[in-house]
Amino acid sequence: MSIDPSSIVYFEWGFIRITATLVFAWVTMAILAILGFVLTRNLTSEDKIGKGQIVLEAVFATILDQIKSVSHQDAHKYFPFVSTLFLFIMSATLLSLIPGYNPPTGSLNTTIALALCVFFAVPYFGIQSQGIKNYLKQYTKPSVVMLPFNIISEFSRVISLAVRLYGNVMSSSIIVLILLGVVPFFFPVIIQMLGLLTGAIQAYIFAILAIVYIASATNTN
Repeated sequence: MSIDPSSIVYFEWGFIRITATLVFAWVTMAILAILGFVLTRNLTSEDKIGKGQIVLEAVFATILDQIKSVSHQDAHKYFPFVSTLFLFIMSATLLSLIPGYNPPTGSLNTTIALALCVFFAVPYFGIQSQGIKNYLKQYTKPSVVMLPFNIISEFSRVISLAVRLYGNVMSSSIIVLILLGVVPFFFPVIIQMLGLLTGAIQAYIFAILAIVYIASATNTN
């Protein structure tokens, strides 16, 4: 059994390489897209609301409340980006219960890609909120001497986000593999449940940190 899905190659031709990371990332996105279509095709504002819509509204309302409480800004501006990050990571964690599914978040390639999304989202929202001049001024606060340190801080965020998520997913997989060799059934199941809890926490932390970074870039005070 391979731990890192990037080491599983399904197809390779020249520079084109289709790995399990790519395949299961697209599988996860396809599942989310299908669920999104199914759950939103019959939305209604009338008294009789389906159970699917109730669950969907509860999840989105919770995410909006979290964004608002952390950023103290209009949550709707950041909702599409932050909710996509959270739902992708959370879905990958839940789908890992399915035999044969390799969570794409178990690859450093995926976690770096997600961290880079946050890296580019920060200046995007910051410039959109403050303008490019005022946004760039933040790198010279409290003095110009801090410019290189503030730039290094931006890159360290990417590394921190990527390694944190990757490390937690990988550690869970390694522990399960070790216990499978020692105790075939009972303990691996418990560790798998704990892995789901850890994955949910990591999805939450990743989304919260994204909000914190964006909020710091868009704060006009």
